[in-house]
Amino acid sequence: MSSSDDEYEIAVVGGGPAGLTTALYGARLGHETVLIDRGGGRAAMMADTHNVIGVTEDVSGNEFLATGREQVESYGGTFERGFVTEVERTGDDRFRLETNDAELVADRVVLATGFSDERPDPPLPRTGKGLHYCLHCDAYMFADEPVYVMGHGEAAAHVAMIMLNVTDDVDVLTRGEEPTWSEETAAQLEAHPVDVVTEEVEGVENDPDTGWLEALEFADGTRREYRGGFAMYGSDYNTVLAEGLGCDLNDDGTIAVDDHGRTSEDGVFAVGDITPGHNQVPVAMGQGAKAGLAIHKEIREFPRSTEEIARDGPVGEDEVPAIPPHLMATAVAHEGHAGGPRESAEAEGTEAPATDD
Repeated sequence: MSSSDDEYEIAVVGGGPAGLTTALYGARLGHETVLIDRGGGRAAMMADTHNVIGVTEDVSGNEFLATGREQVESYGGTFERGFVTEVERTGDDRFRLETNDAELVADRVVLATGFSDERPDPPLPRTGKGLHYCLHCDAYMFADEPVYVMGHGEAAAHVAMIMLNVTDDVDVLTRGEEPTWSEETAAQLEAHPVDVVTEEVEGVENDPDTGWLEALEFADGTRREYRGGFAMYGSDYNTVLAEGLGCDLNDDGTIAVDDHGRTSEDGVFAVGDITPGHNQVPVAMGQGAKAGLAIHKEIREFPRSTEEIARDGPVGEDEVPAIPPHLMATAVAHEGHAGGPRESAEAEGTEAPATDD
């Protein structure tokens, strides 16, 4: 249990869908939780939100994330805008986190720092209006449209073949690079109606009204019409904090975790795009939920084990409930409270949350 404003039970680093969900579960399950987010990230770049049940597609990534932050704070979680520069284990087996302007301590750390897509060199279409990075998010919008896949490795070749499920007009653009995919992949590609264009891209044509891509111009003077496409140049995983803590990494650069987000280091969890699996908002949210539940089971006060009862005696009435007073006050004042929201928390040992009145 924390003992000061700078001490928490759970510290989540990264405010994307995975980090937000972990923090939401932590706060709702009665744990003092802080979410530290530097801003930006892949989810923030979403012009529209796809494949998330209950969220309409006209919701932008920034709107989606802002709503998530509001939810976390409504349950008593703390949100801090900042960049975590270091995390280290303390002598009492907790964690000290340094940000660009603060320092705090937590019992558990959740890394939700994601990755950055490697971007090809310009000229490029506008991101979200012709340049895309998530196949399973955005393939649907290009049904029956001419599409490019930019890259020269295995991923580019396979994404091009996958796109044939929704359109019959797909090109791979190697942009002057020799293909680096395997012989087996080359044989597959030759057996699919995909053109491999090796010329460098020299220009981009966009619709003057919508900004959407219309065509690309190539170094040999040719012009090819495209409605959009995908850049497949790999991922740059943000694992500096994980490496500093000694967490094991996988060969692809992701953090090695179990099915509930536990890393190789006790007390350290990782969720979202920084871990193996599909880079999808619903997947990230599920990982955040599982990690939040796993942490709750590790740090909740009750039930106490028979060994603890034998050592310390039965649980006293003065020890329950375990939820901190300020989180109790938030819970009974919340609109979702079973007895209806109260203006003040009258439960024994609690105080109403402070207001700005």
